[in-house]
Amino acid sequence: MGNFGQEMLIVGFGDMVLKLATAIAEGQYKLDQTSCEIAKFMGDVKAAPVSLPDLTVGEGEGSTIETSLIGAGFQPTFYQFTDTIIEVKMAITMNKSTEKSASVSAKGGFACFSASVNASYSSKYSYSVEGSSLLRTKITPVPPNNFMQRILDMKAQQIQQKFELDLRKQEIALQKEQDEVDKKIEAAEQEV
Repeated sequence: MGNFGQEMLIVGFGDMVLKLATAIAEGQYKLDQTSCEIAKFMGDVKAAPVSLPDLTVGEGEGSTIETSLIGAGFQPTFYQFTDTIIEVKMAITMNKSTEKSASVSAKGGFACFSASVNASYSSKYSYSVEGSSLLRTKITPVPPNNFMQRILDMKAQQIQQKFELDLRKQEIALQKEQDEVDKKIEAAEQEV
């Protein structure tokens, strides 16, 4: 544990906070890039196809329409660092013990000395250093930002409008077929 104090001197608290903030900024950038790549993937019909029932055909025909995940209503998840805590705890304890000897110097007085903290020093003078540190960060899912949300909504609307247009075309074609059948029935009834 004696090295803990030296390590704290080598890496100052300000540097530790700066390095953490830089790491979070880089991590957030990579999270955002990944979410955008996932959004791009989810919007690609060829890369992430979803088969939905084709409502333009009659029942029981089993036809499907291929769309993207976004076209099917799914959205990519975005993440954000919401909490970060750095906690450093350090306890330093020092006790002094005095030693007396039988011989007394004629001059008397005090002397200053320094000693490195090692096992002998720690046991003789009851010196201890304890340290612990905690680094905790929290990542939470968040909705896409307003700009990305508008793009996702526009993509979903575009796919929905294409689907509705195809559905309308199918309805018109079915109506034409029905009109022709009705005309044939009417002509057959007039002949009788």
